[in-house]
Amino acid sequence: MGNLASSSTKLAEKCPMLEKSELPLVASSFRLVSKNSDKCKEEDLMKFWGSQMDPRLAQYITNFLFGPLGSRAGFVELPRFAELYVYTVRGTRDERINVLLSSLGQSPDSESTEIAYPLIKEYVEAVVSSYMRAIRLEGGPEFKSWESRGFRIVKECIQKLAESLAYDVVQQGTQKVTRADAERWLGLNPIFLKMLEHVFSHLYNYRNVKNSSDEKRKDADGDESKASKRKEHVPQQEVVLHTMLPLCEGLQYMPDYPAFTDLSQMLFVNANLPTAQQNKWRFLFSSQIHGESFSTLLGRIVDQGPTVLIVEDSNGYIFGGYATESWALGPNYLGNDTSFLFTLRPKMRTFSASGYNDHYQYLNLHQQTMPNGLGLGGQHNYWGLWLDSEYGEGECSESCTTYKGYFQMSATKKFTVRNVEVWGVGDKPVKENESEESSVRSVLDGNADSKAMLKMSGREQYSDGYREEPKD
Repeated sequence: MGNLASSSTKLAEKCPMLEKSELPLVASSFRLVSKNSDKCKEEDLMKFWGSQMDPRLAQYITNFLFGPLGSRAGFVELPRFAELYVYTVRGTRDERINVLLSSLGQSPDSESTEIAYPLIKEYVEAVVSSYMRAIRLEGGPEFKSWESRGFRIVKECIQKLAESLAYDVVQQGTQKVTRADAERWLGLNPIFLKMLEHVFSHLYNYRNVKNSSDEKRKDADGDESKASKRKEHVPQQEVVLHTMLPLCEGLQYMPDYPAFTDLSQMLFVNANLPTAQQNKWRFLFSSQIHGESFSTLLGRIVDQGPTVLIVEDSNGYIFGGYATESWALGPNYLGNDTSFLFTLRPKMRTFSASGYNDHYQYLNLHQQTMPNGLGLGGQHNYWGLWLDSEYGEGECSESCTTYKGYFQMSATKKFTVRNVEVWGVGDKPVKENESEESSVRSVLDGNADSKAMLKMSGREQYSDGYREEPKD
């Protein structure tokens, strides 16, 4: 016990920036990459970490730890190794800027430093790419729930996600990024900061993947003793890494779902939702599964709580919106200012509420004097996003006062629908008068107005025969 206490004290003295709970993790990680030495060489670090991240990020890390090309140090010691962990995982804005500047070969001490925007963009892309690789290697339940149903990670979408996170780092009209620009940008970019934290937590916690590869190597080589030796220094404390992907529910019986989005796009939308809606997505409707019917769409989305609508037009543009309230038929607008619109292709952007009006979501049917269809933002003839009750016709106006920064999301103002998906986000709302006896119900039960209007429209109530499975 005395030796352990003495060892911990020495580590704490070497790395005062580390919290007590972080000491064993960082020290053990350093022992692994340095092969039990007090100095770590660049080639040893890259052999250990190289497969866990984008090669570009590996280069940036070596710039920070060993110095830029031309003045590289031969090795790095524990304190500098610990700095990288602290600065990236829980550092201040200033410390994270120092990592970025050093990684790009710039002096972190100069206030007048200017960096070309493409370099910043590539750094962001390296982090985003490494983040997607990390969650794939970790294979958590959220990732598996999507990947097992046919959703993939597409390189092009990773690039678009990175561009969306980096595009506002520069002031308009310039391609040079100052330190002040970078500090302002980081302060407004929680998604990127979460990715940065996760990537480096994954690297320093690289024992789960290491153990798995050791087991495979042991099976291949038949050398159990070597595998055991590799595991001797694995830290014992478990670190749980949470992704920004939600849990996917409702596709259990569709092993090869016809997805037209990828995991980078789903993560982008989910990360912009209110925290309470980020834990899970519940599959409600797909035109590829349920058919091209507006009444079927209605029947599957009413009374389902907040939802995400995703549309693909005939030109391949993908866009949609977050509706904060349960959909219900009626002449009035619903929702609140946490609602937003988004585009996923050809660019990834979100458009938050402007406060100019409260026209967040609208749903009506079979009215003579009111528009019939589903709308998000704007007003009649000037919709942010509109799906007509005559299925297949849609509209995205050139401007929309409900959402700031908005631009036309579809290829043309009037567009033809190729695909539509709707997902319930967060837990499904439970009505106060619901009981266990009524748990097997139609999605239209309890909404007499909606059922009546559907009947009046002369459309079959497809969803009335769809019953949810009772929950245990």
